[in-house]
Amino acid sequence: MEYFKHESAYVDENVEIGKGTKIWHFSHIQSGVKIGSHCSIGQNVNIANNVVIGSGVKIQNNVSIYEGVELEDYVFCGPSMVFTNDLTPRSKYPKGAKNYLKTVVKYGATIGANATIVCGHTIGKWAMIAAGAVVTKNIPNYGLFAGVPAVQIGWVCECGNRLNVKLTCSNCDKKYEYNGNEVVEIEVE
Repeated sequence: MEYFKHESAYVDENVEIGKGTKIWHFSHIQSGVKIGSHCSIGQNVNIANNVVIGSGVKIQNNVSIYEGVELEDYVFCGPSMVFTNDLTPRSKYPKGAKNYLKTVVKYGATIGANATIVCGHTIGKWAMIAAGAVVTKNIPNYGLFAGVPAVQIGWVCECGNRLNVKLTCSNCDKKYEYNGNEVVEIEVE
């Protein structure tokens, strides 16, 4: 094995796990899952059938990633955050996987502890969702969102620092500009 799996973790058949990934205590990786290299899957994590996870992803303790969710490279999922995959669930009337709404978390995005991501939305690259927020709409690249329901409270740099009013990072000096209703990094030549 090119990855680490704690003896209490379960990995079903028909799973692809990249080199250097670590799967910790009491976690379950279900059939059809694809996980990239150098990921960290915390304690008591459940990854449901057919989920796709990129490389360098960190999933903290007590997170369930349900079918229909895709995490691109370098996504961070904080402790006990929640994904959904059905807007109108009924125990008596299950819809089945073909009716789950897709949720995509783009490259480098962060989701804080105890946040809830309502299905059918995209979280943009390098976006940051505050702890406890409830996401009910698409989130733009570099967007900083907090609250219930989550509203935009600013923009964040790729390094995670909040951008100032000039869309400049005081931590790493990267500069951004508005492009429609989102920001983009200004490439330095």
